[in-house]
Amino acid sequence: MSESNFTSERLWLLLSLGAFSLMATLAAIDLVSDLREGTTVAHVLVEGTILLVGFLGVALIARKLIVAMRVARSAFAEAQSLASQLAKSAAEADRWRSEARDLMRGLSQAIDAQFDRWVLSPAEKEVGLLLLKGLSHREIAQARSVTEATARQQARAVYKKAGLSGRHDLAAFFLEDLMLPSEIKAP
Repeated sequence: MSESNFTSERLWLLLSLGAFSLMATLAAIDLVSDLREGTTVAHVLVEGTILLVGFLGVALIARKLIVAMRVARSAFAEAQSLASQLAKSAAEADRWRSEARDLMRGLSQAIDAQFDRWVLSPAEKEVGLLLLKGLSHREIAQARSVTEATARQQARAVYKKAGLSGRHDLAAFFLEDLMLPSEIKAP
């Protein structure tokens, strides 16, 4: 339930509670007045019934209002908990990005240095990076504003100059040692 729906329902419940309370109060005052003046049993029964209906309405609406308030408190507590978890996750992500930033910069420099050792042209370097990011030949062609055939040809040139058989070998060349747990890595 949205906050505005809850607010309007709570307002409706409060107005209904007030209306039933007023009805019960007026019926009680009239009943007491009529009993003092003397009245018929039928009139007392009718006004007594009105009084009972008023009190029953007050009780039912008060119960509904109490339940609605409990639900609202529970939803508010859950929203606070979720907001706290979100803030913790955002802080953790920021911390990870901060720690990884230098590592990624170093990895980027290492990849660029290896591309230089393979004597890749600037276009081939760009294609090599896009291949490492997992883009398809079609996506590479779109990103570089070239034909798909050109992207395929440049990818083959990267593989040939690197002495690799394809995309998987290219990714493995750079990522194989990164994927090993730290206790298994060679010194």
